[in-house]
Amino acid sequence: MTNSSLSPEVLRAISATMLPGFDGPELPDWLAVRLRAGLGGVCLFSMNIESPSQLRELTAAILDANPDAVIAIDEEGGDVTRLHHQTGSPFPGNAILGKLGDPVGTEGIAARVGYELADAGATMTFAPDADINSNPNNPVIGTRSFGTDAHAVGVHTAAWVRGVQGRGIDASTKHFPGHGDTENDSHLSLPVIDRSLEELRERELIPFVDAIAAGTNTIMTSHIMLPQVDPEHPATLSRTILQDLLRGELGFTGVIVTDALDMTGASGKTGIPEAAVRALAAGCDLLCIGSNNTDPQMGEIEAHVAAAIESGVLPAERVLEAAERLRVLADRGRTLRAEAASQPVPDTAWPTPAAVAATFDVLPGVSLPTPSPEAPVHVVTVEGVPNIAVGPLPWGPHAAQTAEARDAGLIFHLVDGTDLSGAVAEIPTGVPIVVLGQNNHRGERVQAVLALLRERGDNPSTVDMGWPAPDRADAQIATLGASRLAGEAFLERWLSGGFAAEEVPR
Repeated sequence: MTNSSLSPEVLRAISATMLPGFDGPELPDWLAVRLRAGLGGVCLFSMNIESPSQLRELTAAILDANPDAVIAIDEEGGDVTRLHHQTGSPFPGNAILGKLGDPVGTEGIAARVGYELADAGATMTFAPDADINSNPNNPVIGTRSFGTDAHAVGVHTAAWVRGVQGRGIDASTKHFPGHGDTENDSHLSLPVIDRSLEELRERELIPFVDAIAAGTNTIMTSHIMLPQVDPEHPATLSRTILQDLLRGELGFTGVIVTDALDMTGASGKTGIPEAAVRALAAGCDLLCIGSNNTDPQMGEIEAHVAAAIESGVLPAERVLEAAERLRVLADRGRTLRAEAASQPVPDTAWPTPAAVAATFDVLPGVSLPTPSPEAPVHVVTVEGVPNIAVGPLPWGPHAAQTAEARDAGLIFHLVDGTDLSGAVAEIPTGVPIVVLGQNNHRGERVQAVLALLRERGDNPSTVDMGWPAPDRADAQIATLGASRLAGEAFLERWLSGGFAAEEVPR
C-alpha cells in the first residue's frame, strides 16, 4: 500500500482490522513486520500449538511486536478445542453443560478455560457458541450448542461470558444472528434460514440478548442468508443485520468480529479481498481472514480495502471507527488480565465424570455387555470426517482409554481410514462389539461400518457421542459430547456397572 494516497493513520487503521492465521509454531518474520506496523492480531489454530511453553513463547513474541494485538483462539471448552488438540478436551462441552443445567457450574468451566487462555498469553476466545441447535441435522453446530431451548441457551451463554471474561479473556459470542437452524455448513456453502425477524426475536436472538446483557466484549457474525431480513447479503456483509439489528435494536456497542472470510459462505463468489471490504462496510470491526494466510495475500487484501476507501466505496471513517474500538478493547483487556492474574486458580472439581455420565441418555431396555479379561468387549471408535471448525483431535473413550480399562477387558479399535472393509475384518466376529461415532445418523463412515458388521452377523451396541437423530437411529446411548472428559465419564460408568441391564431405566 506504499503507493496509496491515504494518510498513514488510515493505512494503519486498515491493518488494525485484520486477523490472519499462519502455519507453524513460530511467528513468521513477515507477520512480525506487519504486527509492528499495526496489524490487528492473529488467530491461532492447532497447527500453531505444540506445548504450553512453546505457546507462551509464541504469544509473547506476538505481543512484543504489537502490544495491542488480538490473540484469538477457538477454545469452546469441549468438542472444539485448540489448547487440548493433542489429547482431547478435559471440559464437558456445551451440550453436556446444558443438560447438567447448572449456570454457576457453566460459569466455573468458562473461568477455567479463561485461566488456561490467559496463562497461554491469548486475549480472546471465539466462544461461547450461542446457537440454538433447533435442527438435529445441523452439520456444524450440534454439541457445540447448549441445547434447543432458547431461554436455557441464553442463561448458559451469559454464564459462559461472565466466566471467561472474569479471567480477562474477551468472549466472542457466536454466530450472530444464529446458525442453529441450518442443514448446511457455511465453511462449504451459504446456508439459508427462512425466518422472519419476529421469529428470530422469539428464538435465535434470545441468547445474544442475554450475552449482551452479560457484557460480552465481542460478537462473531455468521455467513448465513436470512432472506426475510436481508434478501441480498449474508449476515456478515449485511448492514441491516449488523447495524440496524445488532447495534440498533439490541444495543451492542462492542467489537463485531467476522467468522473466517475464507469460508465459502463469505467469499465464495467474490474472493476474500472484496468480502473484507463488504464486511467493513456492513459494520464489522475485526476481520478473521483464515487459518493459513501469507504476506502477499494480506498485502492484496489491505490494498483492496485501501482502493475501496480511495474510490469512496468504503468510508475511511468506518475503518477508523473499527480501529478505535479495537484499541479500546486492547486497553481494557490489559487491565482486566492484570487484575485476573492475582485471582486464585479456578476450582476444577466440577463436573466429575460421574456427574457427566448421569446426563447420558440410554434408551429403555438397552445395556452394554459387561467386559472381563476372559470375555473382552471390542470398542470400535469410528472417526468421521471432522468439520473444519472442529478439526482432527482425539475424542471419547479412545482418547480416554487407560491401562485399567484395557486390563478390565476392553479392546479398543480406531477406524479412521477409507479401507473400512479391512478395518472391520480386523475385529473378531461373534464377540461383543460396541460402536461409537458422532452424529451416527448422518455419518457415512459409521453407517458403513455398522452395515459391514451386521452383514457378517454381528449385532453391535451403538453409542452416539454427537447430537443424535430424533428417532435415535443407531444411538442406543447418546452422550451429547465427545470430549476426553465425556470419554472418561463413559468408561467410568460402564466399568462400574452403570450400563448393566438392571440399572438402565431412565
